[in-house]
Amino acid sequence: MKKSLFALALLGSSAFAVTAISAQDAPQVPGAVDVSRVQAGSYALDPSHTLVSWRVHHFGFNDYIGLFGDISGTMKLDPANVEAANFDISIPIAKATVASEGLREHLFRPGKDGGAPDFFGPAPEEAKFVSTSVRKTGDTTAVISGMLTMNGKTAPVTMLANFTGAGANPFNKKQTVGFEARAVIDRRQWGINYGVPLVGEQVELEITAAFELQ
Repeated sequence: MKKSLFALALLGSSAFAVTAISAQDAPQVPGAVDVSRVQAGSYALDPSHTLVSWRVHHFGFNDYIGLFGDISGTMKLDPANVEAANFDISIPIAKATVASEGLREHLFRPGKDGGAPDFFGPAPEEAKFVSTSVRKTGDTTAVISGMLTMNGKTAPVTMLANFTGAGANPFNKKQTVGFEARAVIDRRQWGINYGVPLVGEQVELEITAAFELQ
């Protein structure tokens, strides 16, 4: 009986030791939602890990979703003075990703008989967002307002932003700060009127962005 109890105790100790060693050897996630990790300075977007998705209601049935990537831009940020931050972002409209090849062709189709295209046309310029103000609303949240230029028209946009993590990128060693943001825009402000009201005029934007300290 004593030998059995000793064996069980030894087995338990061994299992604990293995678990402890495994925990020590497990890779640590490099980013954390910890404002103290954020360094002041000038940042550039990581285009490989920054995306803007858009969602629009279709015929009153369901939503259609598309994606913009390869986004570039800069941010100046001081965690001690968040409201002085500014953003300058460029989005290559021509690189839009959609599941339907027919829709993609329509997005970049020329206008009929020399008229305006239904959406962007065959050679759209990059969309550009430039912030005009940042209002801190919490330890990790803010409202970012600015001007969006798209399709040759400029109109205001307001985004609700969340800080999602900071730390050193384990591959390139750059200090990185992550954010997510949401906004709703009326596409008619940028001359995209096709299909209204069968296709919704309200477009939901969701942004996930990684900025690297320069």
